[in-house]
Amino acid sequence: MSGFIEKRMLRRSIRKWTALADRVPGMSAEELVDLTATARALRVRLDKLTNAAEAALIPDPQSGILRPDQCDWAWRPAPWCEPCGTVGTVAADSPHKLSENVTLFHDCAQSEICLRQIRNARPEDAAGYATQVDVYRFDGSFLSLVLTLPDPAIRQLTRNHFITLRCDMARENPIEVYARLNVQHGPNTEQIVRQVEFVETRGLAEFDLAYSNINEKRVEKIWIDLIFDNPGMNQVLLRDLTLTRAPRADI
Repeated sequence: MSGFIEKRMLRRSIRKWTALADRVPGMSAEELVDLTATARALRVRLDKLTNAAEAALIPDPQSGILRPDQCDWAWRPAPWCEPCGTVGTVAADSPHKLSENVTLFHDCAQSEICLRQIRNARPEDAAGYATQVDVYRFDGSFLSLVLTLPDPAIRQLTRNHFITLRCDMARENPIEVYARLNVQHGPNTEQIVRQVEFVETRGLAEFDLAYSNINEKRVEKIWIDLIFDNPGMNQVLLRDLTLTRAPRADI
């Protein structure tokens, strides 16, 4: 933290640059060229400082994930823990990749879906970023976020495991959300569908693989479709989303 003298110098610098901005209309071309070059150099350094400070404030991607007993894998996808390449997207196409493992799908003839990544700022937020989905007129039959699980979630997976999805989701209007687990094993794909149960903004869906018919030795890919039912004229703010894997408790 800067000391008193440093803070005073920074405040003086701000006042100086404010005064210079007010004097721009009366400056000569030569003065403006020099001032612009200095301002651009200063901006580069200020941007570097801002980016470093924001990066330092982002929580550990694995922090704050609620893990069940004997949890052997936990994951917070990239859109909730690191900045995406594009902060906002208007009229999002399908498919639209938010990150390597997260993709938006819909079948609208004319997309009126907007995506935006924003920084979480509440003290209780465990995730560094949130994903906001704004839907206006919706002429499609489905809207979903597809979460492709990374390889560690697949390794040594058995029918004794259960997979849990948790989210912190604020909805402008009431909307039902479903989660569909897809496990590709050999030529077959096992599917388990659960409605996401909410207590206020906290959502939960659990998949017990004991009730599936997966071939444990041939699991190749796992993905989850997070499906929004009748999403038109709504705003969904996903402040956090995590997935965990754990063996079922012995009885």
